[in-house]
Amino acid sequence: MAARTVEVARFAKAPRATGTRGGHLSRKRRLFWPFMVPALVLYLAFLVLPTIATVVLSFTSWAGAGDTPKANGVKNYVQMWKSDSFQYSFHNTLIYVFVGGIGTFLLAFLFTMVLRDMRGGKVIRAILFFPNIVAPVALGMFLGFVFKYQPGKQGLANYLLEHVGASAAKFLAPQNVTWVVTASIIWASSGFFITILMAAVDRIPPYLYEDADLAGASPWQKFRNITLPLTWDVVGVAGVLWTINALKIFELVFVLAGPGTYSPPNQAWTLGIYVFDRTFGSNGTPDFGAACACAVAMIALVSVLVLLLRRLMRRDAIQF
Repeated sequence: MAARTVEVARFAKAPRATGTRGGHLSRKRRLFWPFMVPALVLYLAFLVLPTIATVVLSFTSWAGAGDTPKANGVKNYVQMWKSDSFQYSFHNTLIYVFVGGIGTFLLAFLFTMVLRDMRGGKVIRAILFFPNIVAPVALGMFLGFVFKYQPGKQGLANYLLEHVGASAAKFLAPQNVTWVVTASIIWASSGFFITILMAAVDRIPPYLYEDADLAGASPWQKFRNITLPLTWDVVGVAGVLWTINALKIFELVFVLAGPGTYSPPNQAWTLGIYVFDRTFGSNGTPDFGAACACAVAMIALVSVLVLLLRRLMRRDAIQF
């Protein structure tokens, strides 16, 4: 017994080996900053500092060259909000965000429900994704050909309308182009979100759907009680991506609504076109202060929408 007690005491006093785990953690900590510093430098140089400069310039009057910027307080913001061009731009952008988003996700969910059990679904998914990889300018040129309205030179859409006895429509008129662009981005973007949602659906265990089939659940009940809850986190991320992309719509509107001169009519503007117009001065001298004020408004709008969306989409994670 005495010998055993001495052995235990000796073991307790003996130094314990730190093991390899502590060494790995120490080496990882030493490598953290060498890898992190270049990323932080790029982040500060190309995102943080330009954003700060944009906010500062939004309170100035500056043509972009020559004279130095002159402070003018909130004048740019007041004039921007009173401007008809900004009102059109803000209204059209919200249409793209909300109406386009609702249409895109309804179409994406519909195809997700249909393609889940369809043979050859991956091939159809690739076909639906194709419009998303086409450059917006090329897509705008193609849609311009489809929706063109000229006496004797009708586009494909009006050609079909006339052959079924309907009258030709001015799809690309300033008052109509926003809705044409909305339908176009729903068609072009839905393939991207179908791919994201289908990837989330593929990770759901098949036995959940098999149990639902045995219980006699309808497709809608399976979607509401299985598919949607188990892909909710992915839907939230997709909603954020859509919001950011919808606020940046530029090329498609510029090509479809442009008269072939400099910029589209004011009724078809988006916030991106407003910034472009104020930057390059289609109405005279460029006004970088007004352009920066609109850019700040875009940053504020996307921040508010993303925060609201994340709060609305917040839900406890479901383990399966």
